[in-house]
Amino acid sequence: MTTITIQSDDKEQLNALKAVLKALKMKFEVSQEKTYNAEFVEKIDKSRKEIQEGKGIKLTSEDIDNLWK
Repeated sequence: MTTITIQSDDKEQLNALKAVLKALKMKFEVSQEKTYNAEFVEKIDKSRKEIQEGKGIKLTSEDIDNLWK
């Protein structure tokens, strides 16, 4: 089996391609790539950097249990 990845934002092109693939009786699947919000990614990157700099707090499972009490 061979896999071909095609990227397009043009719905008309995608519909045409699907029609061709159906006519050729080829199996295919369409997926939508979802990107993360840039602000969210920035926060995660900042947090990872802080952890590497030793600015994080380590909690034991007991500490976590006590949070709910």
